[in-house]
Amino acid sequence: MSSNIARKELKQDKFAAEVVHTVDYFAGHRKNFTMYGSIAAVVLLVITGGMYYRNGQIAARNQALGEAMALSNVQVGPGTPGGPPSYPTEAAKNDAITKAFTKITSDYSGSEEAYVARYILAGHAADEGKLDDAKKQYQDVADHANAGYASLAKLAIAQIDFSQNHAAEAETLLKDLMEHPTTLVSKNEATIAYARGIGATKPDEARKLLTALTTPPTDISPIASAALAELPQK
Repeated sequence: MSSNIARKELKQDKFAAEVVHTVDYFAGHRKNFTMYGSIAAVVLLVITGGMYYRNGQIAARNQALGEAMALSNVQVGPGTPGGPPSYPTEAAKNDAITKAFTKITSDYSGSEEAYVARYILAGHAADEGKLDDAKKQYQDVADHANAGYASLAKLAIAQIDFSQNHAAEAETLLKDLMEHPTTLVSKNEATIAYARGIGATKPDEARKLLTALTTPPTDISPIASAALAELPQK
């Protein structure tokens, strides 16, 4: 699998699906698997006990995450007097976004918001072709975040592994996700990623897995059918 294909697979719906549970999230992105966007709200669990303090901490983290995500909506180019803020170049904008998310990972280390920020930073690194750096950041999320975020990070790592010809490692990760689905990475999603990953080397197995997801028709059928069409023809 080529690096471009791996990036395409990562960008499509992983993080967008994930934030249904914690963030009313953004889906704008560039060609590879960068994921930028805007946020309308962040809803996190408030545990009783020290509620006022905890609420204040959560609100601060949520605000920081929301502001970082909102930077993607800032326009690039000459600003107008009294108009909305802008960045002089795309590079300046990306630098500001990266700094904002990096600050969240530093200021709120260990929080769910920090892992969301780390996940996004990993996507930025991957988009820039820094796959080793991206993998390291995804691994941090996979190792320390809750099961949902961790599963998304593992899915991303598998895509990178395929792109770097580490198929055995990728297959192991995806098989584990297939056997242990989460609310953010379903068994079907993991199966499609696995089938796409092995499509070039094990087309018969991939075809069998994808065909099973298209009959009878389900919500996942169109995605499975598209993946099926990508397989080498017999």
